[in-house]
Amino acid sequence: MSSGAQTAPAIPDEEIVRVFQTTGSHDSFRELFDRHSKMVFSACRGFFADSAAAEDATQQTFLRVYERINTFQGGNFAAWVRQIAKNVCIDQWRRNRQEAAMDESHLPEAPAARALYSSAEIRLMLEEVWKEMQSLPPEQRICLTLIMEGYTYEEIALRMGLPVNAVKSHVQNGRRMLFRKMGGAMPQLI
Repeated sequence: MSSGAQTAPAIPDEEIVRVFQTTGSHDSFRELFDRHSKMVFSACRGFFADSAAAEDATQQTFLRVYERINTFQGGNFAAWVRQIAKNVCIDQWRRNRQEAAMDESHLPEAPAARALYSSAEIRLMLEEVWKEMQSLPPEQRICLTLIMEGYTYEEIALRMGLPVNAVKSHVQNGRRMLFRKMGGAMPQLI
């Protein structure tokens, strides 16, 4: 046995939430932010093409978490935060889509051939991807969804009780099927 100091077991998220709910401790909220900000940014980054929009969505997510933390009744805190992040991204996308629609009337006509997709086009493609994903076999759909939410192959394997190679296969086959269903018009969305 080593004579060095032993690290104390990590305090569960739910306990930190309870402390914050009862005391309003900024240190408690800081700990929750530190634990989950990378996961939230990754989820938002998967939704937005540029990191600035993902950073904005991440900040907005934690503002909502702060405002609504007293409604958290227990369970998986990370999943609760991820759902808030998803809702923030959808709200932000809708706002951007409405603003883009109003601004498009003032823009000069864009060239026909573009190397990059506009934000609105990417959102429409994402909607189509989500729609087409519903027809995939359940294992492929779940693995692709989790990849899009920022989970690693290893995390998905643990969560689903599958070998890592099976997860990789489901992801690859799901991507291939989506590519075919979308007529080869699927950019690097997933």
